[in-house]
Amino acid sequence: MRVLHIITGLGVGGAEQQLRLLLRRLPVDCDVVTLTNPGPVADGMHADGVSVTHLGMSGNRDLTALPRLTRLIRRGRYDLVHTHLYRACVYGRIAARLAGVRATVATEHSLGERYIEGRPLTRSTRELYLRTERLGSATVAVSATVADRLRGWGVPARRIHVVPNGIDGARFRHDSQVRAATRALLDIPSGAFVVGGVGRLVPGKRFDLLVRAVAALPGARLLLAGDGPERGALRALAGRLGAGDRVHFLGECDALPDGPHTGPTVPAVLDAVDVFVSASDEESFGLAVVEALAAGLPVLYAACPALDDLPAEAVPGAVRVPGGAREVEAALRRQIALGVRRLEPPAVVGRYDIARSADSLLGVYARVVAAAPVIPRVRPPFVMPVP
Repeated sequence: MRVLHIITGLGVGGAEQQLRLLLRRLPVDCDVVTLTNPGPVADGMHADGVSVTHLGMSGNRDLTALPRLTRLIRRGRYDLVHTHLYRACVYGRIAARLAGVRATVATEHSLGERYIEGRPLTRSTRELYLRTERLGSATVAVSATVADRLRGWGVPARRIHVVPNGIDGARFRHDSQVRAATRALLDIPSGAFVVGGVGRLVPGKRFDLLVRAVAALPGARLLLAGDGPERGALRALAGRLGAGDRVHFLGECDALPDGPHTGPTVPAVLDAVDVFVSASDEESFGLAVVEALAAGLPVLYAACPALDDLPAEAVPGAVRVPGGAREVEAALRRQIALGVRRLEPPAVVGRYDIARSADSLLGVYARVVAAAPVIPRVRPPFVMPVP
């Protein structure tokens, strides 16, 4: 089977890293096209031996990308096209139909109630998504929560398949030597209580709650692994609260040790901290929470679909904390009172192993290809730019 993966960009992000992990385990011949931004994850894929093509799309309304993508798909003679993230799903499904590909799969990585990939959901965004979804064979939801949202939008249940995100749990196993080395690198005292947060610095992640909560805890430190448009505002907030020297902005951190960045990796950051906080109140899966649990950390979270269907005793180290900065501060004070500790990774970490995710996805591929009719190379009834 030959599969072409189309993704909007390959900068450091959850969906991008997830695709790289999957490609390492899928026993099929895979190529990748990135519409924009062939960033650090593209470099990592090249190192893995994966062919990555940059389409050079100039913006959401660059319709010249459509014939270029169609020609690329046609030349590759792919059995299946798999799209990732909103823009790639819209253009990729249309291009696959034009190229006459028998089967298309789209993974919905980041669909919330109010946001999709950090952008507010609008009526036109939703309508275009649904119109192009009809051109596909199947839509993969990364959690039952996302599957429910898709059904609520009107996507037929028969086309929705739940394939949870996965992690390589062994990479996150706590290592005391890495902890000491990372703290020394970041000039953090060995006895300091350190809070961790991982993700894009965007409003929806609510990292301002972490800054406010840590600022109210004398001596506590905060490590933020990620970058984004809110970095300046968060840094200014920390300064106004008198915690500018206790909040560390690490920028983009690689999930894998062979990435291009020279700073600490995400596993190393998790080794260095004492508690992990995810303040986002709208998630599609909660990958960072699962990674923190794999590292043996106590976890405070506002929303995590990966844990929603599990009994509380299945993840004793995770505590849901609804509310704002005061609630996060109170929960952190309770963690400080309990003392620094590492927990045994819960069984849920094995449930979300990347090898299982790859096996499930391979099953979707097989069913979709087997059931797909031969599609004539015809122009679809519409071509509309992404809003």
